[in-house]
Amino acid sequence: MKLKEGYRQTEVGIIPNDWEIKRLGDLGSFKKGKGINKDNVISDGLPCIRYGEIYTHHNEYIKKFNSFINYETARDSQKISQGDLLFAGSGETAEEIGKCVAFLDNIEAYAGGDIIILSPKDYDSKFLCFLLNNNIVTKQKTQLGQGDAVVHIYSRNLRSILIPLPPTKEEQTTIAQALSDTDELINSLDGLIAKKRNIKQGAMQQLLTGKKRLPGFRGEWKIVLFQELADKTIKWSFTGGPFGSNLKTTHYTNEGIRIIQLQNIGDGCFIDDYKIYTSIQKANELISCNIYPGELILSKMGDPVARACIIPSNEKRYLMSSDGIRLAVDKNRFSKVFIYYYLNFRAFRTIVDSASTGSTRKRIGLNDLKTLPLILPFLHEQIAISQILCDMDSEIESLEKKRDKYKAIKQGIMQELLTGRIRLV
Repeated sequence: MKLKEGYRQTEVGIIPNDWEIKRLGDLGSFKKGKGINKDNVISDGLPCIRYGEIYTHHNEYIKKFNSFINYETARDSQKISQGDLLFAGSGETAEEIGKCVAFLDNIEAYAGGDIIILSPKDYDSKFLCFLLNNNIVTKQKTQLGQGDAVVHIYSRNLRSILIPLPPTKEEQTTIAQALSDTDELINSLDGLIAKKRNIKQGAMQQLLTGKKRLPGFRGEWKIVLFQELADKTIKWSFTGGPFGSNLKTTHYTNEGIRIIQLQNIGDGCFIDDYKIYTSIQKANELISCNIYPGELILSKMGDPVARACIIPSNEKRYLMSSDGIRLAVDKNRFSKVFIYYYLNFRAFRTIVDSASTGSTRKRIGLNDLKTLPLILPFLHEQIAISQILCDMDSEIESLEKKRDKYKAIKQGIMQELLTGRIRLV
């Protein structure tokens, strides 16, 4: 392949002629974090970071601290300085090992054990952190990870990593700023999504309990037993999945009728993973355990127990596993969408939890579910409430799609900027 003018092929890929390749060990000095176990962490004090938090709480740079220590613990811990890069020295997989975050604040803070610290000299730390978490470098870290059950990486491994660098710190800073601007946009959308979700939860608290009535609706809500929700004109409209003896792993096939497993029943959403099938013949033998698009499925087991979602239209029909409960709602008396929101509302969850058995993992059976009381408005009010909640969900979904679009854009431009295919200066 002919290279674009002004570019050359290197060990880390194609980069501009004026960029250079350096080993990470040439950028500065390494040291180790130390101390700070779980018992040392307090609610307020000197900020610190533990290696697990690099994976769970931070992206490219530390925005806020989640753990704190007292002055006594700090004396036996490793202080970090503004601009330091912190690598997780241990991880569960080779692919994630050595994740890096930058410490950019000018405050007193500390790093615990299993953290490797690089103090770079006259380089833009934010740029380096974007680069060190990019696949240009993660491929190298994956190959350097050691161990099976727990994977480790050491400073001697990190020193050997090759990275492409722009010729000036100014260009590094410009690239880092472009990427962090995109991050800020994504974070602002995350914040807006969280706010909208909280507003929706508040609306559900008001509307699904009758504390707030919509204009034009009056009259008391009625107590309805759960079994009354089922459409009696549909055979097996309220039934559970087959006993384990009726559906075994030997009945699984590569195609046919899809089996809905417990893992597919999300908390208010259908999780379209874990795809397994059985033959049409077996599904026909277990016809009472078939379930169809648009119907509700509930989980017999937690967490949480009796969570519900609507069956998608990806298939013409499905077969439930033994942990599923089918509910075909009587549309003449109830709004399916309203019932879906009601079943996933925390007030109903509390009732279900009380009727469940088990301590480690809750479970509820059909007979226990049948007699649970629901306090519901008449159909027209159910429909009106459902529309408001659906509109809120649509707004949240639109924001999530917008955020995900920016995330995809960021990944695309990151690769271009960090290899010099796009130049900003």
